[in-house]
Amino acid sequence: MAQTTLDDDDLFSEAASEMREDVESSLAQTREALPNPEAFFDIEAENTLALLNRLSSRLETGAAAEHLHDAKKTLVIGREADAFDDADDLASEIEGLEELLGDVEAAQQQAEELSSTVPELKAALEE
Repeated sequence: MAQTTLDDDDLFSEAASEMREDVESSLAQTREALPNPEAFFDIEAENTLALLNRLSSRLETGAAAEHLHDAKKTLVIGREADAFDDADDLASEIEGLEELLGDVEAAQQQAEELSSTVPELKAALEE
């Protein structure tokens, strides 16, 4: 049985390539897990409160945030190990997705706040 031996440089290069692929895969999973824009513009609801609750649930970013966390963690490890020749593109994409997730989470929070405020406002106006 022939055995292929790789020197440390070859192994390091292979590991660095795999790390980059892991970051890219996590970023792709992040994009796939983002809320579908059509899903939160096409909401049927019987009333405003139901609409706000459905909107809030459709703006959920849990899975996307987890995938982005994985991408960022792998990028940090790769950079610390000096495994990437150039990872600026990955860092830039992570930064853009972090901003987008922040915007989506802010919109979700606003919908949640409105869903608690609307019934209170209705009750106050009915008095």
